[in-house]
Amino acid sequence: MEERFGVMVCGHGSRDEEAVIEFLNFAKKLKKKLLQYELDWGFLEFATPVIKRGLDSLREKGIREIMSIPVMLFAAGHAKNDIPSVLNAYQAQFPELSISYGRELGIDLKLIRAAGERVKEAIEQADGNISPEETLLMVVGRGSSDPDANSNVSKVTRMLWEGLGLGWAETAYSGVTFPLIKPGLEHACRLGFKRIVVFPYFLFTGILVKRIYQYTDLVAAEHPEIQFVKSFYLNDHPLVLDTFSERVEEIRNGVNNMNCKLCKYREQFLGFENEVGLRQESHHHHVEGIGTGHSHSHGHSHDHDHTHDHGHHPYPHADHPLGPKTLEQESSQGNH
Repeated sequence: MEERFGVMVCGHGSRDEEAVIEFLNFAKKLKKKLLQYELDWGFLEFATPVIKRGLDSLREKGIREIMSIPVMLFAAGHAKNDIPSVLNAYQAQFPELSISYGRELGIDLKLIRAAGERVKEAIEQADGNISPEETLLMVVGRGSSDPDANSNVSKVTRMLWEGLGLGWAETAYSGVTFPLIKPGLEHACRLGFKRIVVFPYFLFTGILVKRIYQYTDLVAAEHPEIQFVKSFYLNDHPLVLDTFSERVEEIRNGVNNMNCKLCKYREQFLGFENEVGLRQESHHHHVEGIGTGHSHSHGHSHDHDHTHDHGHHPYPHADHPLGPKTLEQESSQGNH
């Protein structure tokens, strides 16, 4: 009898109900694309079902070979540490299973094409006869305490800039690192371009994407001479679904290599030298499966600007003047 394979789709989770709905719709579309496998899903934190419940479902269906993929654009702490910790703990509990772990989406030409289509759609829908040379692209990444993940956003920016032939491009982040979106946009406004396209390089909506759009509106109101265009994020673009399917097949074919050469937990990374060899454990137990929206009410912030950081190693540049401090300043002024 041929061994049956299962696919476990591991999401981050969000307190934003729209984000959870988008993820679930995405997972269902992926299931239709991968009919040769049993497929289930779960979240690391905030939303339900949690990853362990998805694994339970596959195990109860008789699946013994489980291929797990992180629904993450880049490998930072969640993909490198938190999800593997959950999978390792489950594997130890059920040694009869074989749980393998695929790599994140990473820098992929299919995703660059999908992102380019999102940006072009936004520009085509914008009013005004503004040339590509007079347009600045602002790519906004999630932001992480992992410099490997942050630098990947900059690479995406360059590939989109060059591929689309726009006048200029900048990179900003929604939290944790620097520059955050508001100082990033204020800097971009000084460069003299007639149009600024803001593209959140995210898979799904959520608190952070809505924050990006909110700050875009704030800066746009201060600069009526510039046309601001808000681009849609990646979501369920067909090329994104294709890329996830490839990640599953990489596991099946034994080529699911995550890039560990640039991992701050394994190599000496400039500025992060004291994080080499840190213990691998999840810091999300207290927010696992607690639900979205107002049901999350135990009194501290989890929107990953890291006013609270789940116990992760502290980000060495947390006090950078263009980083999370800008959020604190806005909050104290009543603007956020």
